[in-house]
This record gives sequence, C-alpha cells and structure tokens, in this order.
Amino acid sequence: MSRPFVDFTLLARATEETRSFKAGDVIFKAGDKGTEFFVIRTGKVRVQLGNRTLQTLGEGEIFGEMALIDAEPRSATLIAETDCVLVPVGEKQFLFMTSEAPYFALSLMRVLVQRLRAANQSLP
Repeated sequence: MSRPFVDFTLLARATEETRSFKAGDVIFKAGDKGTEFFVIRTGKVRVQLGNRTLQTLGEGEIFGEMALIDAEPRSATLIAETDCVLVPVGEKQFLFMTSEAPYFALSLMRVLVQRLRAANQSLP
C-alpha cells in the first residue's frame, strides 16, 4: 500500500485529547451516527461487518472518516484488537483540514481508494 501524502500521526500528536479502549471493547457499531473520525495513536483495531473481519488497522492509520464525508451512519463495527489509544478528530476540525490543507484531502482520498481496491479484490 502506498503511503499517503500526509502523515496522520501528526494529527495524533497535535492534540492531547485521546480515548483509550481495552482489547475487545467496541469503539462504535455499524449504524451508529458518526460525528468524528479517529487516528490510532497506539494499538490495533479490527474493522468488522457482521461476523466478517474486513481489515485490521494499526498505529498512524485512520478510521471512521466515511461518516464525516457523507453524513451517513457508520458502515462497520470497530473493535479494539489490542489495548489502544485513539485521537478523535471532530467534524469542525475535519472540515477545516479538508478545506485548508489540500494534501490532507488528497491523502484521505488515497486511503479511501486503497480500501475500495482491497474490497474489490476480495470479491469472488
């Protein structure tokens, strides 16, 4: 997977606000309203749809961004695979970053495209 233009860990270091989860904790469920996305500061999270694991994400990766882009409910359930510390990025900060930092928006698009390509490859 190619690296995005923006190092999302910079977001994780830009704020002291964090949320900690223990291994096995549900971070959010499919269908929940999404008002923020997350950067993984430490640990791993599992992206799950029903009983199927779609992906495992680790330090410096992001998740939950789709709900901020289209204002639709969460599309998957996210579970802490290990103990983890997450940095929430709210809608106001997200909108500011996408409008003022073109490389952030492009990096976000790259993440989405990479995930779409991976999903397409997993189809029969």
